[in-house]
Amino acid sequence: MRKLIRFRLSILMFLEYFIWGAWYVTMGAYIFSNFNGDAVFVGSAYANLSIAAIISPIFIGLVADRYFPAQKVLGILHLLGAATLLCISNVSEANAFWWLILLYTLLYMPTMALANSISFSQLQDASKDFPKIRVLGTVGWIAAGLLIGFMKIETDALTFRIAAIASLLLGVYSFSLPNTPPQRGGSTKLSVLLGLDAFQLFRSRSFTVFFLSSVAICIPLSFYYSFTNSFLNNIGFENAAGKMTIGQASEFVFMVLIPFFFRRLGVKKMLMIGIGAWIIRYIFFACGNTGTNLWMLYAGIVLHGVCFDFFFVTGQIYTDNAAKDTNKSAAQGIITLATYGFGILIGSYISGFVTEHYTNIVGGTKIYNWQSIWQVPALIAAVILLAFATFFNDKNERQGKT
Repeated sequence: MRKLIRFRLSILMFLEYFIWGAWYVTMGAYIFSNFNGDAVFVGSAYANLSIAAIISPIFIGLVADRYFPAQKVLGILHLLGAATLLCISNVSEANAFWWLILLYTLLYMPTMALANSISFSQLQDASKDFPKIRVLGTVGWIAAGLLIGFMKIETDALTFRIAAIASLLLGVYSFSLPNTPPQRGGSTKLSVLLGLDAFQLFRSRSFTVFFLSSVAICIPLSFYYSFTNSFLNNIGFENAAGKMTIGQASEFVFMVLIPFFFRRLGVKKMLMIGIGAWIIRYIFFACGNTGTNLWMLYAGIVLHGVCFDFFFVTGQIYTDNAAKDTNKSAAQGIITLATYGFGILIGSYISGFVTEHYTNIVGGTKIYNWQSIWQVPALIAAVILLAFATFFNDKNERQGKT
């Protein structure tokens, strides 16, 4: 029975992240090609995901934690998302595209916390079992990237249609998932109904430091999501979307190893390694090229596994351990708020403005100073690492517990 539950949850994770990987990585290149957009417009389009992430914790706390089974809410959101993605694939005007992306992200972002909540509710040992399930999300992202790279459709509306089909499948599949009923007991105060009781986690200084670090590290993350695909294509790196899935393959490997590292390193060291990997990655991107330093580009992509798993997946486990049973969905929503909300909202605009600042027009052609662009997120990550190492001091982190 336990293996069957894990298998069903693994399918959930595969489709959840296949959908995201099908359109998100290449959206910047799609905008440059189809709407003649500048870097600022690319940043603002990616910022829509963050606006949705800021709203989603309230939605999760009000709907999933209190009134409706999480799997049914998940299904409805993905069915609506499928219809929206089809509309996006047919729009030809930049302003309409921006608003439809906002609508879609408002539908999609709550599903990430819901998928986590459904999974955690069915697992006996989250620190051991969750990485084994979540890793299929990485496989889904890889599958989407390989498919798009193989079909050579990085700047084609077909990417959104592929995502729509996957969203339709997950929408239907969600209704068959194990029941995750709302927590009907406890207080009925408005603050509790909105999931705001999960904010009591901020009474812990370590959680507050973790939250702020999660916000900040998403600024470097935004540079990666928004401009890496465009960067690699711009410098002549062939099949960029397909080769970027090497990063997800690395994520797969480290995801499987998380339980091993979690027990031996504890929370703080794992989070610090994750932050430090961002510094190294962007140094490689700044110095890499398609000639003698081609290995640096590959190394920067491979580091994605450490960058993502050691900080974000470890953070999800840390948060689940810290939360009460009645607000675990809301607690996951808070981390969604920190990372894909405030962090990427700020980071999307900063990455857009920084990239535009280091762009010159020569003979009608845009010339990007990528070395200077990548030095900025490397510096930001270095400051975050120093602050986190100084102020995070969870007394139970050596045991990998909170």
